Amino acid sequence: MAKQTFTTGQVLTAAQMTSLQQTAMLGGAASAKVASYTLVAADAGTAISMSNASATTITVNTGLFSAGDTVFIQNIGAGACTVTAGTATVATAGSLILPQNDAGILYFTATGTATFYDFIQVGAASPLTTKGDLYTFSTSDARLAVGTNGTTLVADSSEATGLKWATASSGGITLISETVASAVTAIDLTSIPGTYKQLFVEWSGWKNSTAVDTGWVWRFNNDSSALYATMAARSSDSAISTNRDLADNSNVLFRASLAATDLQQMGAGWLLIDNYSSTTKFKKYESNFGYYNGSANQVNVLNGTYKSLTAITQLNIARNVGTATLSNDTSTSIRLYGIS
Repeated sequence: MAKQTFTTGQVLTAAQMTSLQQTAMLGGAASAKVASYTLVAADAGTAISMSNASATTITVNTGLFSAGDTVFIQNIGAGACTVTAGTATVATAGSLILPQNDAGILYFTATGTATFYDFIQVGAASPLTTKGDLYTFSTSDARLAVGTNGTTLVADSSEATGLKWATASSGGITLISETVASAVTAIDLTSIPGTYKQLFVEWSGWKNSTAVDTGWVWRFNNDSSALYATMAARSSDSAISTNRDLADNSNVLFRASLAATDLQQMGAGWLLIDNYSSTTKFKKYESNFGYYNGSANQVNVLNGTYKSLTAITQLNIARNVGTATLSNDTSTSIRLYGIS
């Protein structure tokens, strides 16, 4: 029964008393709605029943109700019904979204302020629909759809839920390429993207394909000019020596010589290059690698500068002496990574 105004001495009929009793017990006839609806003043003290297979809203505006007024709202449709603050303020400790067969009481504490008491409360009506979705909140419980592969969750106050999926901007390492060293006289890692802060190369298991003295050299951009300034320390079994450049010249980054005594393995190593994509700075590099040269195991530690303002877009490994081709052990390769 809608909200009534009674006068002194007024006699109520049995039907009126029954209706008032039903309303007080949250019963009685409901005003049936099948489309989104905006409450009016006459809805005070009544029940609103929404029935729609699609999502609907019930909007609450200010200046229509008095403190103490209530509206009972139920949803019997398959589509969720959302109690929506229009010009009024609607607070809740539960959810403003009513799934099918949920209900609640809208209680006004002032003409423009109401509290919605959701019968089922938080968590009963999940908005999630897809694998990987997140349960979030904006003005009500909300679904944040799963992001694309490789994206990360980022806080963003401009988003409705305060969250978004975004591509990682820093701190990651990405495999750019993987090359197997097998029966070749040169390896060229080309078309290196300039989108990373550093390049990292690691390798293992290189060897000569035949027992021939062979020297292998590394270069940036296949540059054989005198732009490599390398300080190196070499350990050969018990002997340790230092020299300006492993090749005793400055036209290569470094050289590894495999002897003819056996099919010696170059072993393993790594190379780190900083500022590789800069066109205003020299490039700093560090490396550590080891191999067997036919008479002793050698370990080389070096750091240096490539004195060029040209961005590094390729790494080159070439045979500079001997006739053997570069081979490899099973499952060994050259892996090039970009570091963000």
